[in-house]
Amino acid sequence: MVFNNSLFDSSLLGTSARSMVPANHVIRPLELTDFRKGYIECLSNLTVVGEVTEELFAESFEEMQRSGNYFVVVVEDLETEKVVASGTLVVEQKFIRMCGRVGHIEDVVVAKGQQGKRFGFTIIKQLRELGVVTGCYKSILDCSEENVPFYEKCGLENKGIQMAVYAPNTTQK
Repeated sequence: MVFNNSLFDSSLLGTSARSMVPANHVIRPLELTDFRKGYIECLSNLTVVGEVTEELFAESFEEMQRSGNYFVVVVEDLETEKVVASGTLVVEQKFIRMCGRVGHIEDVVVAKGQQGKRFGFTIIKQLRELGVVTGCYKSILDCSEENVPFYEKCGLENKGIQMAVYAPNTTQK
């Protein structure tokens, strides 16, 4: 199902996280127009983003929207019309656990100058709630050791070690 400008149906968002954002801010699904509201710049506070054009952003947005498994949540400052925080829940269908679903929390970021306003905590709370609403039996995330205390304060437990392998010669994707 396609929701035009929004990545997913905003009715999936709970009220508890919405009540946590300060005045003149809103927590909501990523919108196609967020490219012009600094979404990519916000993500660049987390990692290398690369040269993402508005056209490439729209293509990826539409692909995520069609799959129905991507839930990108943003906090927007309504005065500046800028995205100041974001996080993603990717829902994976499994065969284990009676064909259950696992939520993967990814790309949690708060823009520079916006830390200390509990946006990160609020984003994690909303993504955890989305995991429940979308039928995930658990939600997991990978983080650096230095970020473990923050995520523990958000209600997550340290459950193991992350491993990775990167494809050779892939700088853009």
